Amino acid sequence: MNTSLRNYLTVTGGYWAFTITDGAIRMLVVLYFHQLGYSPFEVAMLFLFYEFFGIVTNLVGGWLGARIGLNLTMHIGMGMQIIALAMLTVPDTWLSVAYVMAAQALSGIAKDLNKMSAKASVKTLVNEGNEASLFKWVALLTGSKNALKGAGFFIGAALLQNIGFRGALALLSGLLLAVLIITAIRLPSGVGKMASKPKFNQVFSRVAAINWLSAARFFLFGSRDIWFVVGLPVFLYDVLKWPFMQVGGFLALWIIGYGLIQASAPRLLGRSHHGKGPNGASARFWAFALAVFPAGIAVGLNRGWPADGVLITGLILFGAVFAINSAVHSYLILAYADRDKVAMNVGFYYMANAGGRLTGTVLSGWIYQQAGLTGCLWWSSAFVLMAALLSLALPPVDSTHASAA
Repeated sequence: MNTSLRNYLTVTGGYWAFTITDGAIRMLVVLYFHQLGYSPFEVAMLFLFYEFFGIVTNLVGGWLGARIGLNLTMHIGMGMQIIALAMLTVPDTWLSVAYVMAAQALSGIAKDLNKMSAKASVKTLVNEGNEASLFKWVALLTGSKNALKGAGFFIGAALLQNIGFRGALALLSGLLLAVLIITAIRLPSGVGKMASKPKFNQVFSRVAAINWLSAARFFLFGSRDIWFVVGLPVFLYDVLKWPFMQVGGFLALWIIGYGLIQASAPRLLGRSHHGKGPNGASARFWAFALAVFPAGIAVGLNRGWPADGVLITGLILFGAVFAINSAVHSYLILAYADRDKVAMNVGFYYMANAGGRLTGTVLSGWIYQQAGLTGCLWWSSAFVLMAALLSLALPPVDSTHASAA
């Protein structure tokens, strides 16, 4: 096994383990605190700092990774996630909104340090100019991550039901500590580190394509979280009366399927791209296609069709098309990025991603309280349309650097 492949597998393994804990803690917090009597908006607010500090982390983390190496930023993220998990093991009387928000802030920093480090590392491990391989490897990393995040949702719900909230947190933190030790031993130092120390103002992209793609990413991921983070699980639990395991299992299977489609995107889109990676036109087409599905689900629910069937069918279709959108975006940011500034370019892009998630998370709780799940779905469709319109400015990959300001 060559060194690049070994390092890719090590990075991927660490990312997988972290992702399981991230998905599990999300489901644990949503279900446990709803059970304690928190309103949907209060549950959404618990994730406010998680998403807000993701914005800050991606902005600073890319710059930090370029200075100290992506392996170190990944391990710092794992260590912070272990602390965040441990913070929630305190008695219920300590679990105020402010305290949980603080723990979630650490978890948000940890998640985005880990994600930025793993995805930026892929660019350094693929030969320059090999766009088909870059699309393949980033799609595999991202798709497998999302499949495992779905598994994390199920694991979180199952652990909550079987060993309780604190037992689940202790088990997850022990797993992540073991992975941290293994990856620290196996990864070389200095992955993604720039030869010269970049200045902080260099984190803001001067490539127009990256700025347009980042804006589209904001609305794309906001569109998902507007209904998926709080509205959907609370609707399934409160309105459809599904138990914890059924809610967690359903959302887990959705994310697993979404991840598998995302990982298969290079093969699914291969013929239309003639062996090359996607381009700006691909992002536009798939974004406009995605906008149909949340609107369709909302229409079905408003007409009184069976909610279980509408949601299951609609989620499958939405998930499949959203997965293609996400895979195309994840490839384009690496294709548009400068090789020697990949950590900072990816950090800037995922700052916009985190901003969309923050907006979607807060709106999910507020809109659900005001207008129910159908209100969340209409907002979701509007966000997707914004992503599609912003994608109109995306250029072909080979003309990116000519458009740098």
